[in-house]
Amino acid sequence: MLNLSASPGVFHPASVGLAFPPFAADPNLRFAAIPDRGALDALPDDDASPVEWSEEDIVFLHWRLLQEISHLADPEKPLEEKFDTLRWIFTEREKDQQPFSFVSCLRVVGCSPLSPIAYCGLVDAQEVRDRIENSVKAWLSATLERYPVWVREAVAQNPEWVEARLLKNPQWINEQLKRLSVQDDLFA
Repeated sequence: MLNLSASPGVFHPASVGLAFPPFAADPNLRFAAIPDRGALDALPDDDASPVEWSEEDIVFLHWRLLQEISHLADPEKPLEEKFDTLRWIFTEREKDQQPFSFVSCLRVVGCSPLSPIAYCGLVDAQEVRDRIENSVKAWLSATLERYPVWVREAVAQNPEWVEARLLKNPQWINEQLKRLSVQDDLFA
């Protein structure tokens, strides 16, 4: 169950687990307005030159951000990425109207005629959040199975501490595993 007692309206993704079906749109879909990798590499590396975004590009970017939700169910995706996605989904409600917020992405993708998915209208963001919340525990449990027992225990006992470590350094778990393997070799 989600614990919101620490700060109402703020979700701490490390404290729960989830299953949300991926969006039905083709993940290989590309718009003609979005250049391929070769065209991007040929662009000058000039930070001063403005980037022109079409309305279609912006709608596609909203859709692409929503695709991150499907990664929550993939046990192979890194824990830190899942925490980032969950933090974005369950952010403070006053941020819901910001550009590229979770709620904004649902609205743009659901209502735009340029959307890569079929028109579905306004989507109830809270209903989507509830579905995600109901599956988070299972998704995180599947991901944690890949990690040693000490990592699973740390996430279970002090999820905010683990989340803070990963926020500062996404490679923190890997560095700890490497350090422990070197120490074990020293005493073998």
